[in-house]
Formats: sequence, structure tokens, C-alpha cells
Amino acid sequence: MVAGAHRVFVSHLSGVAVFEPNGDQVGRVQDVVAMLRVGGRPPRVLGLVVEVVSRRRIFLPMTRVTGVDSGQVITTGVVNMRRFEQRPTETLVLGELLDRRVRLAESGEEATVLDVGIIQLPARRDWEIDKVFVRRGRGGALRRKGETLTVEWSAVTGFSLEEHGQGAENLLATFERLRPADLANVLHHLTPKRRAEVAAALDDDRLADVLEELPEDHQIEILGKLQEERAADVLEAMDPDDAADLLSELPEEEKERLLTLMQPADAADVRRLLAYEERTAGGLMTTEPIVLRPDATVADALARVRNPDLSPALAAQVYVCRPPDETPTGKYLGTVHFQRLLRDPPFTLVGSITDTDLRPLPPDTPLRAVTSHLATYNLVAVPVVDDSGSLLGAVTVDDVLDHLLPDDWRETELHHGAPGLGDVGAVIRGAG
Repeated sequence: MVAGAHRVFVSHLSGVAVFEPNGDQVGRVQDVVAMLRVGGRPPRVLGLVVEVVSRRRIFLPMTRVTGVDSGQVITTGVVNMRRFEQRPTETLVLGELLDRRVRLAESGEEATVLDVGIIQLPARRDWEIDKVFVRRGRGGALRRKGETLTVEWSAVTGFSLEEHGQGAENLLATFERLRPADLANVLHHLTPKRRAEVAAALDDDRLADVLEELPEDHQIEILGKLQEERAADVLEAMDPDDAADLLSELPEEEKERLLTLMQPADAADVRRLLAYEERTAGGLMTTEPIVLRPDATVADALARVRNPDLSPALAAQVYVCRPPDETPTGKYLGTVHFQRLLRDPPFTLVGSITDTDLRPLPPDTPLRAVTSHLATYNLVAVPVVDDSGSLLGAVTVDDVLDHLLPDDWRETELHHGAPGLGDVGAVIRGAG
């Protein structure tokens, strides 16, 4: 176990209350959802099954869990209330792993699974199963209970995926460590049928990341083969600007239907972006920059910047605004760059170190002017502010590059293949 890592045994999570950051209870944990992997590798923990007040069972991704302590689970406050439906690649830990008969790899002795431990990986928000608590022997009413012991996941056989065969699970496990752009390259070379199977097996966040790296025709193809509620979930997991770009390519009726199925807050962000011309600051921006009030401290800002889900461009600076803190915000006051945050004491108020010299851009600023502004002032992101002075979002340099390159640049790059993927060619060829 890595020093400082946090482990929880899943039996202790059953029935535990789940709370939003403000203290309101969401529901109680009913199970833990994991994805088994090939080669004895520890399973990845995808999320929790939570029963809410209406007795509906919903899925809470582990990326939305900020704390598992003192007999309670704390979420980010963003919860999708759609009913949980188990997918073929998912395993319910309490319902399917506990009480299973397994064997200890070293001795070949039979054992019964009593519990499993999950651990949060260091410096990440990912969790995986790392320990198995077992009882030796076959058990049974007429037999004396055997010794109990806790072993590594790899020390037990009986519930890992087999190496032979190639379902979507094995293909996903093969490419699990690829960056989204490289996994997009893999999907590009699969047949449409296989591409749909792999996309259906990916979890929402992973599929959202991969879709953002695919050409538009593949995006539309994959989205069209998902059930509409699943498609809405994936759109929610995408960056709002990327979701808006994808939806803008769909027929109006289909676009509106998917927006209606999305969570209202997510749909509102996307609708705002769809209202702007594509090649303007408003059409390019993301609606989720880091926003802080002037009385926040440098320590608060650095904590927000450390969020691993942020792109480097978005994490490069924070935007200081009057409340409300969500876009569109109150009056935009200025920007604090990451380097300035590193130079000032943690207790310094961001309002006292705000850079007010660089002007923000109005949402109707054309792409050429946005590009010139970033280049002139050596910026990686620029705020977008409306006529009333409210921050609407931020345009990052990667969004600008997407629109400066030829329309088919993604397809061209995918056709030639990404560096370092030669070793997976055999798997790609066998995956059709």
C-alpha cells in the first residue's frame, strides 16, 4: 500500500449515507461497481450504486466522490438522477464478488471471499480493488471455519477475466492506459460494428474523452448507436464546448431531444454555446473556467488549479469575479496567472493580486481576432465577458488550434496513426 493511500472495505460502505457538500443527504450506498481486467490486474472501481429517497437506484461515478470518511460519502454535488442499469462490462462487488468461491494462487487451496478492499490511487481520483479478505477451506455447516486472511488481488484466482477470446472487455483492458487521442486512433481503425461495441463498453467519462478526439463523422456514428439516455449521459460528461460542437451537427429534432434528456444545468451551458456563431469567442469558449471571488485566498486558488480533470490551459489561470460563481458570473474583475499564485503567500487574497491590464473579449469576437490576442500577449487562455461585465467563459489555445487546422486534420492524423501504437496493431487487426 502506498504511504498515505486511503483504503476502504466495501462491506463497510453498504448502507452508508451519501451527502452533497452543503450537507444535504442524497441517499445511501447499495453497492460498488467495478470493471474486471485481464492478467490478474486489480479491477478498476467505476462508481457507487446509490439508493435515493424515492428508492430509485442511481449511479454515482467515483470521479464525483470527494471523500469516503467517518461512515459517510461526500460528492461534488453534481448527481445524475437517472436510474442505474448495469452494463455487460460491469461487476457489482457486493452482489457478485462476495461469497464467491476462489482459489489461493500460491497453494491452490479453495477459499471464500468475505470482503474486498478498494483504494484510492495516489495523486488521482481513480480507485481500484487491491485487497481480498477470504476464509480458507470449503466452509459449510458441518465443517470447522477456516483461517481468515487478507491477500493481494493478484494472489487469488477465480474471478478475473480470462486472457483468451476477445470480447469488448479484453480489448478495453488492452488499451486502458492509452491517452484518449491514442484510443481514438484505435477506434478509427475498427469496423463500425466493433467500434460501436467498444464504445458501448466504455464508461461515460472515458467515452466522452475519446469522442472529443474523433472526427465528426465518427462522433455522430457512435452517438447514434447509443441509447438516447446513454447518449445524453455522455454529452453531459463532455466539455460543454465539445458537446455543443457535436450537437450542432445533428438534425434539429434529434439535438433538441438529447438536450431535453440532459441534466438541466448541463443542457443550459450547451444551449448558451449553441447560440453563438461557431468561429467566434462565444462559440469557442468553455463555460467551466476556474472562477473565484476576490476574498478567496491563494491557497484556495491553488487547490482549484490542482484538479486533475482540468486541461493545462484551463489550469493556467483563475478568473476573479463577483458572485455568482457559475458562468455567467457577477462582474468580472480580472485574472490571476498560475505563476503569480506560486509567488505569493497562501493567505494572500486573490483580489489583491488580480491582473486587470489585459482586456477580456466580447463573445462575438471573430476567430482571427481571438488568435491574434492570444499570440500578442503570449496567453494560453482568455476570458470572454458580455456587455454587462459578466464572465461567460474562457477560450483556450487548444480550442483555437482545433479551428485553425484543416477540417479533416483529426482524420488525417488518425489515418497515419499515432506514434508508439505499432505494438497494438495485431490487436486492432484482430478486433474487426
